[in-house]
Amino acid sequence: MTPTRLHALRHFVAHNWGNRLGLAWMRLLARCPLPLVRGLGWIMGRVLHAVAARRRRIARINWALCFPEQTEAERQRAVRRHFVLFAQAWLDRSWIWEGREAVVRQRLKLVGDLDALSGDEPTVLFAPHFVGMDAGWTALTVHVQRRFCGIYARQLNAGVDHWMSAGRQRFGDPHIVAKSEGLKPLVAALRAGEPLYLLPDMDYGPRDSVFVPFFGVNTATVPSLSRFARMGRARVVAVVSRLTPQGYEVEIRSPWSGFPSDDATADTAAMNRALETMIATMPEQYYWVHKRFKTRPAGEASVYGRD
Repeated sequence: MTPTRLHALRHFVAHNWGNRLGLAWMRLLARCPLPLVRGLGWIMGRVLHAVAARRRRIARINWALCFPEQTEAERQRAVRRHFVLFAQAWLDRSWIWEGREAVVRQRLKLVGDLDALSGDEPTVLFAPHFVGMDAGWTALTVHVQRRFCGIYARQLNAGVDHWMSAGRQRFGDPHIVAKSEGLKPLVAALRAGEPLYLLPDMDYGPRDSVFVPFFGVNTATVPSLSRFARMGRARVVAVVSRLTPQGYEVEIRSPWSGFPSDDATADTAAMNRALETMIATMPEQYYWVHKRFKTRPAGEASVYGRD
């Protein structure tokens, strides 16, 4: 066997055994008490904070830009806490996707304006990137007798991709649309009465983005919430997922008034303002390890420097 083929074989074996061991580990965790899962998540989060230097640096820069009034010590404590919550939420996917349905129903609580989910009125669900975003989706599909629509981006690891895809389709026969399929099937689903679970609050690059304030920083943001609401003739309902000691509390907020308008940029600025108020209630649970400010206006230097 040539060295190239031998390397490929070793990679294949390690890759597949890694996937199998990881899946076996998550299935084992699914049967464990929640305090044990959260305790392991605490350890994992502290380790990640110590070894994932690049992501730690990104999170610290993001936090400093959004909360400049805080001291350096306050920022470091918050980022450490964020890594713990991030790891706990990742391990929680074990019981969310592999645990008994009765356990999932018990630990995922829907609160707020539940009437906003009734009927078949076209609805875009604004679901920001809090660490509990997958718990929020599952809470909807397991508790609400309505078919939901979601967008799925394929993962690079085939084993992880299969596990995540199956987990997100576990309850309620959801309509999953691949990101590569474009807008048409999503708008059709909206108009057919399937609420669209949308997460538009990341930096998706300069294409189709507009620059609007986010915590006072001019930030590239896709105006997809406004556009889907207009194309689908839909209202917007925010879904806020909060990690709690008992599991997750998923809050359904009342439909937004005056949204969308005829100005997608103004709508996107309004979306960011609403998001800021959500983050203020649980700042450590937002997804700070993402390069939210990566895309800058022409001529402006990167806030992350050389990375």
